[in-house]
Amino acid sequence: MIMIDAFKKGAGAAWLASLGLASLAPVAAFAQEAAAEAPVEAAASAINSGDTAWMMVSTILVLFMILPGLALFYGGLVRATNMLSVLMQCTVITATVIVVWVLWGYSFAFGGSTSPYWGGFGKLFLSGVTAESESGTIPEYVFIAFQMTFAAITPALIVGGFAERIKFGAVILFVVLWVTFVYFPIAHMAWDSNGLFFGWGTMDFAGGTVVHINAGIAALVGAMIVGKRTGYGKDNMAPHSLPFTFVGASILWVGWFGFNAGSALSAGSGAALALINTFTATAGATIAWAVVEKLVRGKASMLGGASGIVAGLVAVTPAAGFVGPVGAIVLGAIASAVAYYFVAVVKIRAGYDDSLDVFGIHGIAGIIGAIGTGIFAAPALGGVGYADGVTMGSQVVTQITAVVITIVWCGVLSAIIYKVVDAIIGLRPTEDAERQGLDLTSHGEVAYHS
Repeated sequence: MIMIDAFKKGAGAAWLASLGLASLAPVAAFAQEAAAEAPVEAAASAINSGDTAWMMVSTILVLFMILPGLALFYGGLVRATNMLSVLMQCTVITATVIVVWVLWGYSFAFGGSTSPYWGGFGKLFLSGVTAESESGTIPEYVFIAFQMTFAAITPALIVGGFAERIKFGAVILFVVLWVTFVYFPIAHMAWDSNGLFFGWGTMDFAGGTVVHINAGIAALVGAMIVGKRTGYGKDNMAPHSLPFTFVGASILWVGWFGFNAGSALSAGSGAALALINTFTATAGATIAWAVVEKLVRGKASMLGGASGIVAGLVAVTPAAGFVGPVGAIVLGAIASAVAYYFVAVVKIRAGYDDSLDVFGIHGIAGIIGAIGTGIFAAPALGGVGYADGVTMGSQVVTQITAVVITIVWCGVLSAIIYKVVDAIIGLRPTEDAERQGLDLTSHGEVAYHS
């Protein structure tokens, strides 16, 4: 033990020489130098194994939200002849966005540019990123993968706005263009340290603007440009499998813990707050939808329960790390009640065919959640408070400004992209193909055999 201690303290080479083994002295010196450098390298790394493990789990949970969660949720809501088309759209959108994210999406969102609007070309094809690259307390590859799942689920949400009446190729081309010109810039604005919203101090914990308002507005624009389903208002277009919808909604709730709590980017107190808020806001929203539906229609439906789950999850997404658990209940309940009104009243009066109520739930609950975050973050309401010098009023103004810019940016560019896709390959299938169902006419198969 004494000899080992002496070796570690720098006497290794001299000790070998005294024993007539001077030829081994360079080896001892090298070992001594390596031993001295090792602790320095370990200390220089900020990687935390607990944070890394949680973020890897969160990434998988968000993927679970898309496949099979969202796919089953949407699949159950369409007619039986379009079940597979929705599953296929969700599947290929996910795969496509993963590739796009690696090639240029990550760079456009988080590429290191000082521009407030986009990340630049600095990390195209993940240039400069290695297994040793770090992002805070996690490997950069884990951060890339986590953000990649957000980029994948957002355009998958949009397809609910024009489900049952769009060409498969048109969906994929639209998604590639849309994430490039709409999603990646908004993600940079909200979450990159050089981003426009980030610089203003906008509170968007997990994607109120980036994911839900973006998807809701794009879906509304798509519903209007693509047009109503053939037979809308005349044919029976009821969901073909509410059990599938319930299973999908349940998976979404489970996966959303990765979505919200994972957005803390660590396994600490911020993730814990987001986790409990994901419970409480969703519970408040589910109860509110059931109560409103009972008062208005006389019965609380299972479809309403599933819709309330999603409305609550959407509303708490921007607020998850900023509000208290009780405030989250109230926020979820308010968002759910207003979303119900848009789904049951506004959509009918306005006459647009948002097939699966993407705007009515994601868009509206996302807007209420984003603005409400500025209110319920107040310490008096159980929230974490504001930055120095910021009042509730000024924070709400900041939230509204970010919401308005997101709506305008997404609305205008989405409309242009729909028109471009329509000019290139056309948006809608033939009326006959639509009546037969997209499962058979677009994919050559059917979900069910009689």
